[in-house]
Amino acid sequence: MKRKLWPLFCLLSGAGVAGVAHADTGKLVLTGGVSSITGSAGGGITPWAVIGTQATEGEVGLTTYLTRAGTQDYALSSYGVAVGFKDRVELSLARQDFDAAPAVALNGIAPFGVTPGQHIKMDVLGLKVRLAGDAILDADTWMPQIAIGLEHKQVRPGSLQSVLDFLGTKTHGTDVYLSATKLLLGPGLLLNGTLRYTNANQNGLLGFGSASPGKNRRSLQPELSVAYLLRPNLAVGAEYRFKPNNLQALGAAAGLGAALREDDWKDVFLAWAPSKNVSVTLAYVDLGRIVPGVTRERRQTGYYLSAQFAF
Repeated sequence: MKRKLWPLFCLLSGAGVAGVAHADTGKLVLTGGVSSITGSAGGGITPWAVIGTQATEGEVGLTTYLTRAGTQDYALSSYGVAVGFKDRVELSLARQDFDAAPAVALNGIAPFGVTPGQHIKMDVLGLKVRLAGDAILDADTWMPQIAIGLEHKQVRPGSLQSVLDFLGTKTHGTDVYLSATKLLLGPGLLLNGTLRYTNANQNGLLGFGSASPGKNRRSLQPELSVAYLLRPNLAVGAEYRFKPNNLQALGAAAGLGAALREDDWKDVFLAWAPSKNVSVTLAYVDLGRIVPGVTRERRQTGYYLSAQFAF
């Protein structure tokens, strides 16, 4: 994704702010979710069917966010912006910076030329459209809110490009997903299920697809979320995201065993909204093993901290 998209998106966001200036927004706090690591509204690691921002029918809203996550060996910084149109369409743009310093150990396997302290950058352009249902208006029925979305991702791997070439992965790809979100206002419970059609490795940070005998084709991967409102502005929840594990067979064929295995992601989170326009999310994350061949099979557990500003 070219950098010139950011000024264009800021222009669109500015138009959204103009539309919000006199809007009497009516969403309940936290019912629009928080900003995921790819910029769309949902939980921290998976999108929901809700449209982000505080805008309701007939309004245009804006959301910005900042996220930092850290595990034993890796760290991820992410920031972005999303515009919600009439609680029907969400357009988002996110930029990720992944600290892949342990990857320098790959030079011991082959002369890849990975530089010390290498970072992987990725841009994510997202689009989500609500197809049916309304999380608030249909809260007293079994009808969930349903949305379809896509995330187009462009990776800039730096000196890790030679590694991606060896793996046979592409530096760009598009995920398509379908989400259903059900809000039960009585018990204060939110349930979400997302089905993602993807060939992304580690959400795209290690490219898309694989050389043979790895899996190059797309597959359907479920993602599940549950959240419980302890108070109107405080929620606790958990997420589980299944991953495709495209590269393990390729690594095994190259004599690396499970060195390229990809595990499922999961988290337990606490989301707090001190005001209608601000929310903070803190989570414990378990990302399994990320390229375990260079991290001595360590599971990547740690923290996730995100701040969101919605209008």
